[in-house]
Parts: sequence; structure tokens; C-alpha cells
Amino acid sequence: MPQPRALENIRVVDFSWVRAGPWATRWLGALGAEIIKIEWPESERGRLPSSTTPRGLPVNLNTSGNFNDTNVNKKSLSLNVRSAKGLQIVKRLIAMSDVVIENFSSRVLRNWGLGYEELCKIKPDIVYVSMSGYGHTGRNHSYTTFGPVAQSVAGLTYQSGLPGEAPAGWGWSYMDDTGGMYGAMCVLTGLYHRNTTGQGQHIDMSQMVASVPLNGPALLDFTVNGRRTKRPGFPPGNRAHWPGTPLANNYRGPTVAPHNAYRTHPGGYNDWCTIVCHSDEEFQRLTQVMGLAAPPKFETTSGRLEHQEELDAWIESWTTTIGKYELTECLQAAGVRALPVQSAEDRVENDPQLRHRAMYQPMEHPALGVHKVQNAPFVLSETPAVNTRPSPLIGQHTREIIEGLLGYSHDDLRAGFDDGTFWPTKRPRFPYQEEMLQ
Repeated sequence: MPQPRALENIRVVDFSWVRAGPWATRWLGALGAEIIKIEWPESERGRLPSSTTPRGLPVNLNTSGNFNDTNVNKKSLSLNVRSAKGLQIVKRLIAMSDVVIENFSSRVLRNWGLGYEELCKIKPDIVYVSMSGYGHTGRNHSYTTFGPVAQSVAGLTYQSGLPGEAPAGWGWSYMDDTGGMYGAMCVLTGLYHRNTTGQGQHIDMSQMVASVPLNGPALLDFTVNGRRTKRPGFPPGNRAHWPGTPLANNYRGPTVAPHNAYRTHPGGYNDWCTIVCHSDEEFQRLTQVMGLAAPPKFETTSGRLEHQEELDAWIESWTTTIGKYELTECLQAAGVRALPVQSAEDRVENDPQLRHRAMYQPMEHPALGVHKVQNAPFVLSETPAVNTRPSPLIGQHTREIIEGLLGYSHDDLRAGFDDGTFWPTKRPRFPYQEEMLQ
């Protein structure tokens, strides 16, 4: 008998789109909640024709690789909530649900007639989670944002980049992914409060504000030491120290060496292993694994930092003879901090620990075929968090929800397609939509 999951019997009406909100509901679905994604083909940015569509497949609303990674564990109801009929249907759905989540700017759902006050009339104990860029209060609450924009105003972009050059920012929108995890945490908090007190609430989360804690100690450094955030030299990164920069040029404190990424066998584009020794004792362990006697100038941390170029070349003359995974095993067994530099392919196909943790498991999608999808990055011993369904085709569950859950007739379903409630009248339907109308 399958184990129960933590959020079984919890229903979530999901108005979110693009990445941050859908990332939150993705994990709620893995925890067992029924996620009903409200979509409309004319406005779902995440489904728009995408460069992430696998080669050889038609580019349409169902084949975006990015969308299908972000939206596993959900059902899809295509519904025009800006029509009077669609609004009545979604209100009926909310009355049967536990959570409403959205990541529009503060004005949108209120303008649709679905603000928190209205939702309380429909379902008094509803947990309503907003994930807007600036929150629903304050002078800038109506501002719209996107992940890279939020990271900029939160202070992260300013800290990233080379000295003397424009702030670089981060390549991926980490604000969306971290915002999604915060959003899931907000839902869980709201549900716990409701189950304890019987009361729902509006949880107003700001993507920009949620980004601020990712600055690390920069705020503390300013408030305590009066030092302004700046980029005085090359960012330390994997290398502990760059020539011409202070030896305490980062928030980790005094630098150490070796502290770098080293090329490994066979010398391809992604054949690297990062090695860090925090003490002379750890460096001695490294030399023992290498089977080489270190020159006297490398015996102390200060000497290794002074001669870091020579040190790195000396270490790399050894690392280039061994593959990165074998190198990792040897050094870790000796008590030396070392791990391989991994690409996406490495993580999905080659990492033995991720394989053991079942992080990437194959799942069959009706449009994409069989592909690997990432599971929850944690393991629950009693209430598993697992992917149970692939991301939905747009509107795939419209009949199931309209007829099966809400109790409308099949004639009502057909009428909703004919009048544009469930699908734009001028947009061609997918074959599975035609089948549900038979």
C-alpha cells in the first residue's frame, strides 16, 4: 500500500505563471496537494514557443522544455476568468479549495474580482498567497518585476562582476527559484495556521524583499563596520586570491591556498575538480595523496599564497593525470575538500550521489515523450515527496474538473468551448480537446 503524502486532500487553485509561482506549486504537488493550474492560451508566457523545445518536435503550447520542467504534478484547466461565466466557474472552484496562489502584480486579481476580500466571501478560511515583485503594500506595490530586475534592486547585481566593469548580475534568475521555495513555505505556514485556528489569511510575499537575504553578510558589514558594498578586485570565486588584491578580499575572511578549480584528465571542456585546503595539515594530506614532496615555499599558508601561481601549476600537473570523479574519491577519503565541477549532463547522467538520491527520474510526457525530471531535493521517511504526473497539456484536465469536480453537464462543457469560456473560439483546438467534447 503506498505511503500517504503530507498534503493529500489539499487543493490549490494556481493562477501563477512563468517561473516563481509555478516553482512553488510544483513542490506542493510533490508533497501531495492537488494543483489545478488556471491557464489561458493567449497569456501564459511560460508556454509560449520556446527555444527549450526538444529538437524534432513541433513548437507549440505543449512542447516547451522549461515549462514542462516547472509544472510537473499539476492539472490544467483552460479558463477565461475575465469573462463573467469564467469568473463564476473559478469562484465555484475556489469554494472547494484550500489555497489560492498567484504571482501577478498587486492590481491583477483585484481587477478580476478575485482580491482577498472577495475570496473570503467565497471561502472564509482560504489561504491566499500573493507572490508579487514588490508586495501588495507600500508606495511601489504596483511595480512589475522579473527575476533579473528583482536581483538588481535587491543588491545582488551590484556585487557581481569584474572590477571597473558594469555590474554583471547572475546568469540565471535565482530570484524565481528561491522565490518559489519561499512561496511553498508560505503556503505550508498558512495551512498550519488554518488547521490550528480555523482561520485563513492573506500571505503577502515580495520577490524583491525575499531576495535581500541572499546578500549574505553585506548588510551586516555596512551596519556594523560602515563599509559599503564594492567590488575592489576580481571576485574570489573558486580561486582564493588574485594578484594585486587584498588577502582578505571576501566575506569568508582570510584567504587560503590551494583554493581553486584544477583541470583533470582527459582535459575536455568540463574536466575540472575544485580543491580547497583550509590548513597546513590539510595541505599535507593533499601532498600525501599526490605522492609528491612539496617544495619548502609551499609548506605554510602564507607561502602558498605568495607563490599561488606556481602552487596551482604544481597541483595541476598531477590532477591532469586523473579523472575528476576518481580524484574526488581519493581526496575525500584522505580528508581533503574536493568535488568535481559538474555540467547539467554530469548532474543528470554521471553523479553517483544524485543517482542514489533519485534526483532525476524518467517520466513520460504525452508531447515530449520520456525525459528525466528532477525530484524534490529532500527525503521524507513517512510522507514521500515524489513526482506523480508530468506537466499537463494546456487545458488537459478541463473536462475532469468542469464535469467531474464541479458537477457541470457535458452540454455545459461544449457550450463553454463554443462561447470562448474554455478556449478562444478562433484558436484551433488540440486533438485531445476535440476528444473530450465527443
